[in-house]
Amino acid sequence: MPRLDTTRFYLDSLASHGETAKGVQWMSTHTQELRFEVLRRLLPADLSDLMLVDAGCGFGDLYRYLLKRNDIPARYIGLDVLEPMVEAARRRTGCEIRLCDVLHDRLPDADYYLCSGAMNNLTREETWCFIRHCYGASGRGFVFNLLKGTDGPGSYNFQQPRDLAALAGELGAEPRLEEGYLSGDFSMAFLKA
Repeated sequence: MPRLDTTRFYLDSLASHGETAKGVQWMSTHTQELRFEVLRRLLPADLSDLMLVDAGCGFGDLYRYLLKRNDIPARYIGLDVLEPMVEAARRRTGCEIRLCDVLHDRLPDADYYLCSGAMNNLTREETWCFIRHCYGASGRGFVFNLLKGTDGPGSYNFQQPRDLAALAGELGAEPRLEEGYLSGDFSMAFLKA
């Protein structure tokens, strides 16, 4: 059973905060972009010949972050489960943005999948399913961040890097871990050989 009604959670957030970092439940633009910076470090130095899929793209902020740095991939596709997010991301990026439920829909093939924050409201089982689907649709790997800790009451899902390293082993992926950039947060890459 889902941890919460994510549709209601994000629509309420959008209504309260608009198309901002807080509108997708980040504390600030600074912390959102810090997470993007760490995800970017886990990708190859040159993106210009790569196709990236942003799973749970929200308003397309990750693409806009890359665009500001003139560091754009050959092709970018955003996926989101909420129509208002899809509409906003299309308008704000000019990219291909698809309405898609990563847990249940067929995913497009890409070199890399990325996810920043979209798994934080899922159950542990849903998170692992999300990772498996994105990794399976990637040719080279899946790069993502999660909240670090132990689950308790509330809206958010917490994970431990050691558990994700075990999942990487199950998938035959080479894990790379980044932590220490924000308290209670970590990023990982599941890379293919």
